[in-house]
Amino acid sequence: MNATDRTPADLLRSALASDPARPFVTFYDDATGERVELSVATFANWVAKTANLLQGDLGAGPGDRLALLLPAHWQTAVWLLACSSVGVVAEVGGDPAAADLVVSGPDTLEAARACPGERVALALRPLGGRFPQPPPGFADYAADVPGQGDRFAPYAPVDPDAPALAVDGTELTGAQTVERARADAATRGLGPGSRLLSGLPYDTWEGLSAGLLAPLACGGSVVLCRHLDPADADGLAKRRESERVTATAL
Repeated sequence: MNATDRTPADLLRSALASDPARPFVTFYDDATGERVELSVATFANWVAKTANLLQGDLGAGPGDRLALLLPAHWQTAVWLLACSSVGVVAEVGGDPAAADLVVSGPDTLEAARACPGERVALALRPLGGRFPQPPPGFADYAADVPGQGDRFAPYAPVDPDAPALAVDGTELTGAQTVERARADAATRGLGPGSRLLSGLPYDTWEGLSAGLLAPLACGGSVVLCRHLDPADADGLAKRRESERVTATAL
């Protein structure tokens, strides 16, 4: 990571430049048995496509506010970095009625309908699958994102000192987000090559940091676990061993 990186999108660009092939996000859903592993390059490609969708098809730009109604999931991580790439403020669990656009999972569609702007729905199915039938009033992310461009360039420069992330009642700029993520990585003893297993939800800073931002800030990677049972000590030990985990956040 470079000292000049001042937004999460900057951190991802540096990771892509330094070691694109290394694993970055390994996602488990213990309710479905799903496992997905994304290298830095693959993750960055998803981010570029999503940022193009956000900026182009959805007409979002710097300062717009996006209510992000998604659980801890690899596609949520993609959306967070896409928002950073465009300059859109990602409001995790934000009020759809007060947002310019909303991104919703299958369990929050009714709440998301309050958004007066563009609405995007994610099925959160294994392998990024589509809805069997798109929800009325929503664009189906899995149907719309594959055709987007593999490279992204913002129409306007992203200001690292502008609001970038709102979570758990706190709003942070891009620069503040990077600073806090770096501090968290240092506190956890993370560095290049670290593998942090996180079973925390994304609705707090601690969850976002452990499940994405701190590993990104230090050149590490994350094993993101949804529906993890912390009481299953044997299962957790086996996963830590198989995934070469160096730190845990539960």
